[in-house]
Amino acid sequence: MAGRTPYGNPVPVSDLATAILDPVLRKRAGISIGLVQSWEEIAGPRLASRSRPEKIQWPRRMHEDDPFEPAVLVVACEGMAALHLQHETGEIINRVNAFLGFTAIGRIRIVQKPVTADKGRPKPTFRPLTVAEKTKLSGTVELIEDEGLRASLERLGATILGERKSKTP
Repeated sequence: MAGRTPYGNPVPVSDLATAILDPVLRKRAGISIGLVQSWEEIAGPRLASRSRPEKIQWPRRMHEDDPFEPAVLVVACEGMAALHLQHETGEIINRVNAFLGFTAIGRIRIVQKPVTADKGRPKPTFRPLTVAEKTKLSGTVELIEDEGLRASLERLGATILGERKSKTP
């Protein structure tokens, strides 16, 4: 139970967050939270995982009598998703306009930058070395005088040997 209406009915936290965030997004980025939340349905799951709408840039009007001009939707993309998005801009513009209910978007500007919160590649795990492998590795690097270099080469050798599959008889 996140909150209650005056009548005592519970309200989901997402509704409260949307009510708070939507005006901020509209003011700062000219975009509604509904568009951001519906991006997967608009762009499709393949593109939505590698892109996100950033903001809508509305053209300046000098006078209120000036004719309406559609805005530019700025979309952040990663790598190859930018190329896929570029090929599908016409369809995405039509879907965004259908979502908004009028011809609000005239073109899309693609900005390449990281979109997903990628933690980087997971560190590989290596198998433990056998006693024979450790002995052979120590014997290989034992004549190196510099202790730091010897330790580095021993770690490198352990990593290389640890990547290989052990030979089972």
